[in-house]
Amino acid sequence: MTTGGPGAQLVDGRFELLERLGGGGMGLVWRARDIVLQREVALKEVRPQDPAMLAADPAAAFELRERVLREAQALARLQHPNVVIIYHIVDTAELAHPWLVMELVTGGSLHDRINQGALSPQQAARVGRGVLSALRAAHAAGIQHRDVKPANVLMRTDGTPVLTDFGIAALSETTSLTATGSLIGSPEYIAPERIRGHEGNPSSDLWSLGMMLYVAVEGHHPLRRATSFATLAAVLDEPLPPPVRSGPLGPTLMALLARDPAVRPDASQLDRLLAAAEQGIDGTVGGGSVFSPTQSSDSVPYTPTQLTGTVPQPAGPADKVPPGYDTGGHQPEQRPTTRRRTGPVLAAVAGVAVVGLLGWSLSQGTLKFGNPDATGSSPQVTGTAPALTPATTSTTPKAAPSVAAAKDLLTPNGARALVDAIRAATGSTTITDLTVYPDYASAKVVNKDNPKHYDTVDYRNGKATSKPGGSVDSTKTVDLTKIDWNQLPTVLPKAQTELGVANPKSRYLIITYGWFADEITIRYYLSDDYGGGYLTAGATGKVLKVVKSG
Repeated sequence: MTTGGPGAQLVDGRFELLERLGGGGMGLVWRARDIVLQREVALKEVRPQDPAMLAADPAAAFELRERVLREAQALARLQHPNVVIIYHIVDTAELAHPWLVMELVTGGSLHDRINQGALSPQQAARVGRGVLSALRAAHAAGIQHRDVKPANVLMRTDGTPVLTDFGIAALSETTSLTATGSLIGSPEYIAPERIRGHEGNPSSDLWSLGMMLYVAVEGHHPLRRATSFATLAAVLDEPLPPPVRSGPLGPTLMALLARDPAVRPDASQLDRLLAAAEQGIDGTVGGGSVFSPTQSSDSVPYTPTQLTGTVPQPAGPADKVPPGYDTGGHQPEQRPTTRRRTGPVLAAVAGVAVVGLLGWSLSQGTLKFGNPDATGSSPQVTGTAPALTPATTSTTPKAAPSVAAAKDLLTPNGARALVDAIRAATGSTTITDLTVYPDYASAKVVNKDNPKHYDTVDYRNGKATSKPGGSVDSTKTVDLTKIDWNQLPTVLPKAQTELGVANPKSRYLIITYGWFADEITIRYYLSDDYGGGYLTAGATGKVLKVVKSG
């Protein structure tokens, strides 16, 4: 690095650093000015948090440079409106580490946008088609991205999504940079077959895209757990809760998130499905099947993992990520899971868990990529694309007066105590949805002073905490006082019988309006080591629908 002018820092005698935009375990991203072409660019400074590590470990330094070269090569191949543009790579003897000179995308990331409120199904479908277009171009060039997630999708100011961070992409003619037994990707978004140790195929990127869209439109990750290891186990085998806010996009998401790669829609079929969802149409129904199972010579059939052992129970919801730069995975809500036994959950995971799962760090000479809690190193600028309207800004949560804590919320007394706590916290018992676990609950409660907005209420140990949420996107709401909670001890055993889950390891309810019926619906989700599903009942306990998974 050289200097030019008072206080100025120049990289390669040409790129003037103006402002640090963000950073993570593998480096920093800067807003910079190209003094030759007189334009602003993003500079990605690729280095570990402790530069001394490179001097102490030449092999690690080589791997780091190879990773940068891989990303530059991948981006250089792709001239596409939905892929970030690379202009130049700076890697000289006088610099301690390489720099990538890239397009400056000024609309923030999809992760930032989701933190401001869930997308509508139409918005999510539109974003999905843009990212899918980028992936199709990459796959045609022999590149698998392997880390599709909200933090790696930037938004131009016109709302166009831009895929970035190809640092762990698989190029068809290159060798892997990772040590044997390591996993590549972020736990919440890595496809099941890749967790099992298979390289996967383009459909693995499509699975990650599907999970990203699920999070974008539902506002939470359905399989995120307290630890990376537990999350990987959930991605492998736990039933995927059907989306409740996805409308016409929901069936497409469920098809895309099939654990068997051979039955997922392929890219062209997916584009048609997303185009239909963008118009408010469920493309999976109508005149014949819109897609048939994808046949692939290297697809890996899904087989359930045999589970024994214990996964720690989460302590509760994670803190929100500050606006601006990603810490990896979107966490507007963290839904805890009850204890379940897990055992020899895939040898590929076990080895990585021992050495520090999926960290973006250099440790003992091994590069490990994709920690969902590490800040993404993609060039981005805090902001919101105008095409996607944000909800409300967050403020400090308000704690409501404590209500006598019930031991089990899935009992009549426990449910009533929960309703009382929600009323004490917000002055309202009208919700758009409510999720209830035995010892924890999360609700979106319609604001009593402004019915067009909702507040997010978390409940634990007899105390409800309320904070501003977002805009109410449905005219159908639920008054919790209209539900006969005495149904719980009757319907829960009935759900165990209907679903074939005699000893459930996970139990929770989701309460909304209009799930398969024009009335208040309560979905009883149950699962054990072998499967599960959900039973839908009405406000009085009448069974409306039974859906088994697996």
